[in-house]
Amino acid sequence: MRLTFYGATREVTGSMHLLEVNGQRILLECGLYQGRRAETYRRNLDFPFDPREIDCVVLSHAHIDHSGNLPNLVKQGFTGNIWATAATRNLCVYMLLDSGHIQEKDVEYLNKRRRRQGKPPLEPLYTQADARDTLPYFVAVSRHRSLPIADGVRLTYYNAGHILGSAFVELEIRDFDTGRQWRLVFSGDVGRKELALIRPPEFLQEADILIMESTYGDRLHGTYEDARRKLEEVVCRTARRGGKVIIPAFAIGRTQELIYHLNQLDAQGDIPPLPVYVDSPLAVNATDVFRLHPEEWNQEVRTFLEEGNRRSPFDFPRLEYIRDVRRSKQLNFLNEPAIIVSASGMAENGRILHHLRHNIENPANTLLFVSFQAEHTLGRKILDGVNPVRILGEEYSVRAQVEQIDGYSAHADQADLLEWAGRFDRRRLQHLFLVHGEPPAIHTLAEKLREQGHPRVEVPARGESYTF
Repeated sequence: MRLTFYGATREVTGSMHLLEVNGQRILLECGLYQGRRAETYRRNLDFPFDPREIDCVVLSHAHIDHSGNLPNLVKQGFTGNIWATAATRNLCVYMLLDSGHIQEKDVEYLNKRRRRQGKPPLEPLYTQADARDTLPYFVAVSRHRSLPIADGVRLTYYNAGHILGSAFVELEIRDFDTGRQWRLVFSGDVGRKELALIRPPEFLQEADILIMESTYGDRLHGTYEDARRKLEEVVCRTARRGGKVIIPAFAIGRTQELIYHLNQLDAQGDIPPLPVYVDSPLAVNATDVFRLHPEEWNQEVRTFLEEGNRRSPFDFPRLEYIRDVRRSKQLNFLNEPAIIVSASGMAENGRILHHLRHNIENPANTLLFVSFQAEHTLGRKILDGVNPVRILGEEYSVRAQVEQIDGYSAHADQADLLEWAGRFDRRRLQHLFLVHGEPPAIHTLAEKLREQGHPRVEVPARGESYTF
């Protein structure tokens, strides 16, 4: 049995790991890598293996850095099953179509400039049609239901508490060559015990091999209550200046949490009666999927609906969901205070770029970051104080106020990760691999885990293989 790490190794984006056993090849995740444009395109396009030889994909959740390169995999010849929970499958229907649309539009915009410069046109990584061709390969699996996915391999999902539908992956493996039995657990992304909308993560105890994320392995989060109070302060302060709050937010998970908290603040009269716009077709569609899965909502949401005279966590007065381009463009002419929530969460593509372009140079406005910002992304550059910044090929001065709330993270922080890993039986656990974290976070967490009593903690490099 061999395990090779091809993505989210000593970095956060592009999650992808290959398990080879019994003559079969199982891909854990197939995420988009996000970073510098030229490197991003080439790395996402060229797989380090033949997609036609992959037997199946096991997906932990729908975020783009975990699922976003599936259409390219199918486009290049993959024909196996894509295993996922029902909510993950439903979210991916919209996410992958939206990703194809964004890539088509981004390339169209760039090609206009390239024509003027006499450069050859670019091709999108994949199109909406490619994304649509991917959907029939999804197979929905309920949590806690074990089923065979390959010869000698059984899959069971457990609740990860990260976003709607997110799951830990447990693979029970019988290696025919050696006769050994293995239990491999892959965390995907670990959620938090304190969550705004969904039920908290489960704890597992038995594993021989553990692959665990480490996004926030070197820091602690503020509480959700602290995040809600900071959101209230930023909204009120910006409204008094007569400005707008521009929030880049992941369309799946973060947007719904923000809307729920704004709903709570509005119901309590704690913020001015501002118009709130969710300007992202994907976020609008994803919110519809959240409405379809009330079984995943936590008790706090149920209590709020019972006591707050609100019929839905995702609807309140003056909230408008925007799908069409015409209405999105009209937001550029707003002169009064407002809140605009738009994707993408790292400000790398999508409608948020246009809202930033029109609002970043006004000191009355606030750019509020509520999501993790990977290295080299536009969001990270703004947070790091780069000024001016390039947006859609043009330079803009950062004159708006820049704020950040880290309490909204759907990722476990260091304490949560240590507690989750600490529940595993150390006598049985033979290999603990840390992925999905930048070097400071991943190495800090590795040392903490060793102090906790995990002697074999590995930090694999991209392309590194381990044989068992």
